Amino acid sequence: MKISFFTLGCKQNYAETSHIREQFEKNGSTIVDFGEPCDAVLINTCTVTENADVECRKIIRRAMKHSPNAWVGVTGCYAQLQPEEIASVDGVDAVFGAKEKFNIQKLVTKFEKIDAPKIYVEDIEDLEFVEATFSENDSRTRSFLKMQDGCDYNCSFCTIPLARGASRSMSFPEIEKHVRRLEHAGYNEIILTGINLGEYNAPSGERLIDVLTYIDSLKPNVRVRLSSVEPNKVTQEIIDVIAGSDTFCKHFHIPLQSGSADVLRMMRRRYKVDYYADLVERIKKAIPHAGIGADVITGFPGENDNHFEETYSFIHSLPISYLHVFTYSERENTPAVSYENKVPIHNRKIRTTRLRDLSVKKKFEFYSQNIGSERVVIPETFNSNSGRWNGYTENYIRAEFSGNTSMLQKPIRVVLSSIDGEIMIGTPLHSIQEVGSPDYIPLLLSN
Repeated sequence: MKISFFTLGCKQNYAETSHIREQFEKNGSTIVDFGEPCDAVLINTCTVTENADVECRKIIRRAMKHSPNAWVGVTGCYAQLQPEEIASVDGVDAVFGAKEKFNIQKLVTKFEKIDAPKIYVEDIEDLEFVEATFSENDSRTRSFLKMQDGCDYNCSFCTIPLARGASRSMSFPEIEKHVRRLEHAGYNEIILTGINLGEYNAPSGERLIDVLTYIDSLKPNVRVRLSSVEPNKVTQEIIDVIAGSDTFCKHFHIPLQSGSADVLRMMRRRYKVDYYADLVERIKKAIPHAGIGADVITGFPGENDNHFEETYSFIHSLPISYLHVFTYSERENTPAVSYENKVPIHNRKIRTTRLRDLSVKKKFEFYSQNIGSERVVIPETFNSNSGRWNGYTENYIRAEFSGNTSMLQKPIRVVLSSIDGEIMIGTPLHSIQEVGSPDYIPLLLSN
């Protein structure tokens, strides 16, 4: 059977799609690119925003256009929350919830078109943690390792706890096995991911700080990066471990959502504006060249012009490196959907544009501070037009440097010399040696 996959949403979804792909491959299926003729299509969905739901329906229609007789299955967060809605879309044959998505081949005996779609969605109590990894591209340079799933928070705008269930984590003794497996597979960077990574809590009691300390003690021949961690979970211990580590990237992604104290309260966030500002300052004091990203939501119900200007001024005042800006969209079964004083869509989009423009300025400032510095880039893709390789530095700068197509995709130490739009141009110095080599230099720089 030929099957194709399409994934929407977060890195966690991509890791889980990769896990499901491996299950099908082990059972003899042939994986083909989405859009090629096939016998079956599986779509892994997101539901963080309204656009994610709309995009999912578009992908279903695209799948039917390319392979009109293919079996079409849908899973993911949107499937867990709105299974009947998805099942009503023409062409869908099956819908799988959070508990069922890793057992599709046990639930479906024949991947054939049927008259009426089947819904395999149960409640999400007592979900088990399922391990998963994925690579963004065929270069096998960076791999995402799922460490945690689910969320116990009750943010007023978010459906993730309803879609993914309670927080649960990878067994602590399994960590070394996965790190070594990815290291031996030739990856140069591992990104630790989770729906709420800061809430990592192993069945044996270890927390995120224990994970970092343990991985650092392994001294793997890969560098390790944290994905998004909630502000209330970025402790001074975590900052200190990363600051002193030759393994962990000097990069933090810390959701802010709003710089207004009033809006944060309405969002039911677990920190205050002053705490967030202090956290960013403490990171920069310990690691001056650290890259710091933030998520922000514009147009939350009740966010007036003054609230937004507070957010803009707050972010402008902080040494943040970049922003991920999201326009608020109403989600069913969340408290915020019933809040009064909704912000007109037009105003939401104006605010989003302003913050994205601010993000460009913050990134330029951060890049400017790195001119003349030495960083380590892991080359990922080659641009034949420019003759350059590109990849990320340890502090999350997208950099390019000249090279040839036959160059081994191993960590390269570069001097960052100039800015070209959204990237920095670097001059390569030399490749990083393997651990154990007399010329070994750690993948990260400490200065």
